[in-house]
Amino acid sequence: MAIFRFLIAVIASSTLFSVVNAVSSQSYTWGNVKIGGGGGFIPGIIFNPSQKGLAFARTDIGGAYRLNSDDTWTPLLDFANNTHWNYWGVDALATDPVQPNRLYLATGLYTNSWDPNNGQILISTDTGNTWTASSLPFKVGGNMPGRGMGERLAIDPNSNGILFFGARSGNGLWKSTNFGATWTKVTSFTNTGTYVPDPTDTTGYNSDKIGKKNFFTSFLFYLLKVIGIAWVTFDSTSGNSGSATPRIFVGVASQGSNNVFVTNDGGSTWTAVAGQNTTYVPHKGVLSPEEKVLYVSYSNGAGPYDGTLGAVQKYDITSGVWTDITPVSGSDLYFGFGGVAVDLQKPGTIMVAALNSWWPDGQIFRSTDSGATWTALWVWGNYPTLIKHYGYSDSLAPWLGPNGLDTNPGDKQIGWMMEALVIDPFDSNHWLYGTGATLYGGHNLLQWDSAYNVSISSLADGIEETSVQSLISPPTGPSLLSAVGDIGGFQHLSLTKAPATGFVNPTWTTTVDLDYAGKVPTNIVRIGNGDSSTGKQVALSTDSGATWNQDYGAADNVTGGHVALSATGDIVLWSTSSNGVQVSQYTSAFSAVSSLPSNSIIASDKVVDSNFYGASGSSFYLSVDGGKTFSVKSSLGTSTSPVKIVVNPNVAGDIWVSTDIGIFHSTNNGTSFAALSGITQAWAIALGAPAPSASYPAVFAAANIGGTIGYFRSDDQGTNWVQINDVAHGFGSISANVLTADPRIYGRAYIGTNGRGIFYGDVSGASPPPTSTVTSTTTKSTSTTTTTTTTKSSSSTTKTTTTTTSSSSSPTSTSIVGAYGQCGGTNWTGGTTCVAGFTCVFSNPFYSQCVPS
Repeated sequence: MAIFRFLIAVIASSTLFSVVNAVSSQSYTWGNVKIGGGGGFIPGIIFNPSQKGLAFARTDIGGAYRLNSDDTWTPLLDFANNTHWNYWGVDALATDPVQPNRLYLATGLYTNSWDPNNGQILISTDTGNTWTASSLPFKVGGNMPGRGMGERLAIDPNSNGILFFGARSGNGLWKSTNFGATWTKVTSFTNTGTYVPDPTDTTGYNSDKIGKKNFFTSFLFYLLKVIGIAWVTFDSTSGNSGSATPRIFVGVASQGSNNVFVTNDGGSTWTAVAGQNTTYVPHKGVLSPEEKVLYVSYSNGAGPYDGTLGAVQKYDITSGVWTDITPVSGSDLYFGFGGVAVDLQKPGTIMVAALNSWWPDGQIFRSTDSGATWTALWVWGNYPTLIKHYGYSDSLAPWLGPNGLDTNPGDKQIGWMMEALVIDPFDSNHWLYGTGATLYGGHNLLQWDSAYNVSISSLADGIEETSVQSLISPPTGPSLLSAVGDIGGFQHLSLTKAPATGFVNPTWTTTVDLDYAGKVPTNIVRIGNGDSSTGKQVALSTDSGATWNQDYGAADNVTGGHVALSATGDIVLWSTSSNGVQVSQYTSAFSAVSSLPSNSIIASDKVVDSNFYGASGSSFYLSVDGGKTFSVKSSLGTSTSPVKIVVNPNVAGDIWVSTDIGIFHSTNNGTSFAALSGITQAWAIALGAPAPSASYPAVFAAANIGGTIGYFRSDDQGTNWVQINDVAHGFGSISANVLTADPRIYGRAYIGTNGRGIFYGDVSGASPPPTSTVTSTTTKSTSTTTTTTTTKSSSSTTKTTTTTTSSSSSPTSTSIVGAYGQCGGTNWTGGTTCVAGFTCVFSNPFYSQCVPS
């Protein structure tokens, strides 16, 4: 059929357009950049009780993982793309005790407005290799307060087609009788929990209902959200195989009222368990079947961050008697309790973790007599000496701290936010527990009882759960530097080996942005966010991020935003999160830049030291005086939210901008831009090494091109694109991710995700040929022209537009070219002599530019 391509030219001061042809795909090989320690909260770890060695871990923002025989982990939800980004928030997990190939996940990230989507139960019949989704009529909060409680999702051990799920936000208890395919509400269960961590939180995050019952929180039940049901536990001893288990316990997030309930008829009727503790919120309810005992941990907070008091109790199902077995009391009890584990091989052996013992270290207790007596991982010696009854190794993630026993109080090696704690049901020596930073465990647990010593190692190999804020790949030094939430950031000397240390001196909890100096790429700047204890949140390095010095020109407690470093590294431009745009030269005090709007995105020219760029709304700004003043140079069409500015590292004034309406390209310092057609929205954008036959950098973009949202590469400045991600690699929320490309390795891209760490991708298949070609006519003229051509193709194509510039075999103008203007290139007809103080410099065969002499 006939395909019409309209080549539209407009005047230079307006937005121009350039061709985007139809998109093909190219095969890529993707792998994780190894940080190696998890890097985030592990709220749940579950062993299958009937298949040896089968275990799973859930995370709050990074999906779920399956344990391998060599202690590594395999991610299960990497297919989650921009449509299914909330799959990475896993609020509950259940592995089938009858058919171990069956696995269920309750997924969804937030119950407030941050996640507009309802949750779902993901169902796998091949231990997590493939999935189907069963939609729920309410939200699920995998990254909400109380996410370490559980498990909220449970499978009937006697009739495994029956599942129960305890919902948040007052949505109650739900049941499936067909392996999770459909769900109905258990209307007979009416207590949905009342605990709210912070009813005054207008975001809805800490006002999700888990808590203290009063009129105000009851009202918030309707206006805000609720955490609700904390755990569901079947009593496998109460039924027979093939029939529904009659006795089920349910814990709800309530404080000051009944919070543990039981049914003896499979869920038809429910009663509060008599004699229970109503002082605290129940976090875990774990059955010891041989003892016929339910062990329950309690805290006065929802977790994972809070909790200053708590208890551990056991309920004898036969006698109906509760016994307080809290391991410590008095001044030693300054935390709540989270994880609970029982040893199925050794009935009466139980372990419990302090939910948050913030000082001097985390704590785990162990009992071999059903809680009558306890031993702990550490005890006080002569203050301030700690006697630690364990050995420690973080060789797989050395950035966690010293690789060996650290006896300094306050240096937390055991961990914090410890809600997940399990003992392998087939191996009493094998144990695992989750923390706020990694997954620990070991294989000699029985030494705790015999030698009062046990080995603890970081065993999160394969779990990459970080939230990546920024990435850079300078042309020299390490191939990658990362800014990472909660654990700072890294200089990656290897992509397959964990870094030895994170950024230090200064050390911040979170690094939010990085940049390098174009002419001196060993010079790096980084900025931090929200850690007022270190005061100044700007640091500089002259050795590619190996060592750092605090920038004393920064004011205390100014944080966040975006940063740009000038071409020679002497000027730092900082668009802060709440204190406007600021600039400093030679580490002098930062001064306000009033001519650039607050929260603008910014970038530095990589060739000209005095040039910086900014964008806000539809306006693009240029500074030629080192960031001191900015002026509007042009418009980015109807954009309201520019996302990223990247600058050609070899050519002054060659700029790319991604926005909410697409991608813009300028070759004249932003005086005018060409808008690439066919791209309706773009997020991250990057420039990498050129193709072997090209001189211009490859362009990478996270974008919507031709109606497809994904990750793309163009080797010809945005005319043709190939999609580089595939159905197995969705990378989650595209708007939350960051992107950079390697200037030394053609085709290599780095994607930093919000929950699954950093991926690197390399070309593994031949580039497809251009989908279609455009034949344009040229004219000898100093004005722009409009031409129309027709081509025939049997394949579908995308309507595209471009600008045709006038052409000639030699320049026809003798006019003087202004600062930063074009002064040469193939078919260039304009002037070749620059205004005083500027020299015409060759950039590539198609473009030369007037730059300062």
